[in-house]
Amino acid sequence: MPLETRVLEMMGTVITLSIEHSEAQLLLEHAQKMLEDFQQRFSANQEDSELMKVNAQAGIKPVKVPTDLFNLIKKGHDMGISSHSKLNIAIGPLIKLWHIGFNDARVPTAQEIEEKLTLVRLEDIELNETDQTVFLRQKGMEIDLGALAKGYFADQLKNYFQTKGVQSGIIDLGGNVLTIGESTKNPEGVWQIGIQNPMKERGNLVAVIKSKDQSVVTSGIYERVLKSGEKKYHHIFDSVTGYPVDNDIASLTIVSDQSLDGEFWTTILFHESPGKALNWLNQMPQIEGLVISRTNELFVSDKLKPHVVLLE
Repeated sequence: MPLETRVLEMMGTVITLSIEHSEAQLLLEHAQKMLEDFQQRFSANQEDSELMKVNAQAGIKPVKVPTDLFNLIKKGHDMGISSHSKLNIAIGPLIKLWHIGFNDARVPTAQEIEEKLTLVRLEDIELNETDQTVFLRQKGMEIDLGALAKGYFADQLKNYFQTKGVQSGIIDLGGNVLTIGESTKNPEGVWQIGIQNPMKERGNLVAVIKSKDQSVVTSGIYERVLKSGEKKYHHIFDSVTGYPVDNDIASLTIVSDQSLDGEFWTTILFHESPGKALNWLNQMPQIEGLVISRTNELFVSDKLKPHVVLLE
């Protein structure tokens, strides 16, 4: 049975869904509607989304939200607190100030950044599990789920496909790849996920990860960039300084069972040095990864090494 594929342009990226199933086109149609629904409800860039209803009431009153949105906000909040705000879903005001990846992107003044930093405190997100309400205590606060949403969406799509009997497939949400079962096109049964060389144009791979029923999430300083004079600013922010994270990591790939975990850890570990990130990866039993430094050195966690093919 051939792989049936659907390619979509949404969420600021190219999405590719490929599955093997006798009713593949029907399932892909439903998956597309799921993504459209997620985008409409979870977006920080659409004024009428369910998330933006929370942001619009910042400093005014709590807002009741659907269970799935509440749970994702809570996971992001809790992970952010435990990571000392390396992952910070309250970062919305800072993201919109810089707006990297959009036509109106610019380098803000130091004063503008300082003003926004007062609004990115995770402690000012008040969650009521009983009522399922979210309250942002300061006016001007905004939740942005961009660091988590694609991972959550990918996990939901995989769950949907599997409940419908899909045993082989691949979900690619632009740098966020989730495989279902084995690849029937590969004698080893593995999916081969290419890792972009962050120092070269898109399409130049530095490695291939062999994946089977796993998530492969990559974040890099090359994905969305603002050029100002001789300086480049990437889109991964430090909510303490208000500027893009400034260290030696150019690209970070996390391999895990759940795509949401990959989103968490690419964001959190991007704040570390390549060596420290590797140490973390070697200590976590269910998370593996590959780090590329700005000098193009590769660091691969111990358990991932047998599943990585280096191309350069």
